[in-house]
Amino acid sequence: MRKWAPLLAVGLGTFMLIMDVTITLVALPDISTSLHTSLDALAWVIDGYALALAAALLAIGTLADRWGQRRVYLAGLAVFTIASLICGLAHTPALLITMRVVQGVGAAGMFATSVSLLRHTYQGRDYGIAMGVWGAIASGAAALGPLAGGILTQGLGWGWIFFVNVPIGIAALVLTVRVVPKPINRPGGALPNLDVAGMLLFALFASSLLYGTIRSHASGWTGSQTLIAFGVCALALLAFVLRQRATDHPMFDLALLRRPAFTAALVAMFVGEFTAYGFMAYTSIWLQSLTGLSPLGTGLIMLPSSAASMIVSLMAGRRLRHYLPRYSLPVALLLVAVGALAQAGLTPGSTGSRVIAGLFIGGLGMGMVFPVATTLAIESVPHRRAGMAAGAFTTFQQLGYAVGVAVFASVMTASAKSELTGHVTDARATAQELTGGGAQAITAQAPVTARPALEHLLSTAFVHGLNTVAVIGAALAAVTALITGFVLRRETWAAAHYAEPDDEETNALVNT
Repeated sequence: MRKWAPLLAVGLGTFMLIMDVTITLVALPDISTSLHTSLDALAWVIDGYALALAAALLAIGTLADRWGQRRVYLAGLAVFTIASLICGLAHTPALLITMRVVQGVGAAGMFATSVSLLRHTYQGRDYGIAMGVWGAIASGAAALGPLAGGILTQGLGWGWIFFVNVPIGIAALVLTVRVVPKPINRPGGALPNLDVAGMLLFALFASSLLYGTIRSHASGWTGSQTLIAFGVCALALLAFVLRQRATDHPMFDLALLRRPAFTAALVAMFVGEFTAYGFMAYTSIWLQSLTGLSPLGTGLIMLPSSAASMIVSLMAGRRLRHYLPRYSLPVALLLVAVGALAQAGLTPGSTGSRVIAGLFIGGLGMGMVFPVATTLAIESVPHRRAGMAAGAFTTFQQLGYAVGVAVFASVMTASAKSELTGHVTDARATAQELTGGGAQAITAQAPVTARPALEHLLSTAFVHGLNTVAVIGAALAAVTALITGFVLRRETWAAAHYAEPDDEETNALVNT
């Protein structure tokens, strides 16, 4: 059992940081009521964490390559645990969102190093088993988040979705110090030459992208604030690319994108997260604010997705060496597409049972996407770029989730507004309040005799938005599945060949 103790230590941290991405989903209505937040603030409670994680990953991945994977993992774990405590104590939206950002920075330190720690601890068959278990923990944590959030929110209050991280974080810290081996050739203690400019430019790109998307809820896609944000986003991205090409110490080596396997893994993970989890927040709000389910009931509706993700991820991870990603990755994305499409077709009278099948099928797909894409990304680059590759991969994963939440929020608002126009005084404001979980507050303001008709109208508007985002997500995943299969058509999958590649060997393998 001692052989697997490092896997347990890394698994605890991974479980905690990934669960925190989705554990807030079920608690959103309670957070909104308790802190009197708007739809924009609710979006930032989710996206602040994912954005910070994504923005910091590339820089921290480079830092870990030069400063030490274990050292960076421990620092990230400590930051995450402390920020979780403060999140639970927050009494204002500003403090909660700020600490969610700090949580994301800590999570970046853990996520950028988790796979590399396992890679350097286990070899051969043990590495395949470790990756399978790690993949099952990661995908299972993402899906179990809503259930855990429902239990804690309903039983103890929404603050406990963060307090629960404290004992887990302390246990992971102690275990990591005791059982995760120190590197044989320890990196120097001096602070490496970090690409600070690149890090700031990427953070500006990601934050302005999300800000512009979220602001479109209120001002529309052609509003001045939205267009300015997207303009800044485009300029920041261009400056980031130029900076990475010019510096001797890039945060991200753009040459890695020339590797078809690596690029395909990034895109597949982005789209999988965008589709499978991007609109789950609004499914949760619909279940609680319009069908009357409790937080626990909502979590139970999402439970089959977690079971499917964990089982399939474990099976796929243990058999990675026998699967060709040119087949398995497109099939996984098609399952995500089918799962999203199965959640379309809702009507005002639909119940939570209507989305269970779609969540289950989507869970099957993501249970395959995660371990296959992770290993494909890590094993298709030289070992010296392992931290950078892991950081880039997880950056795309978190950006996919964050952008999905923001884009689908805008689509939800626009779709609901189109249904409400002509029936209420201010269709846009009502749509924003509705999609933020305020259906009951809207209904309470109407005369008693008018409430049944208003409830039907609000339900019609909300499910119209959910059906729209489900179809959009399904179409995107299906197209990506076809493109991924085409890109990987010449790739071979022999993980053993990637054991210790240098640059020339890797280029030969990637271009075979």
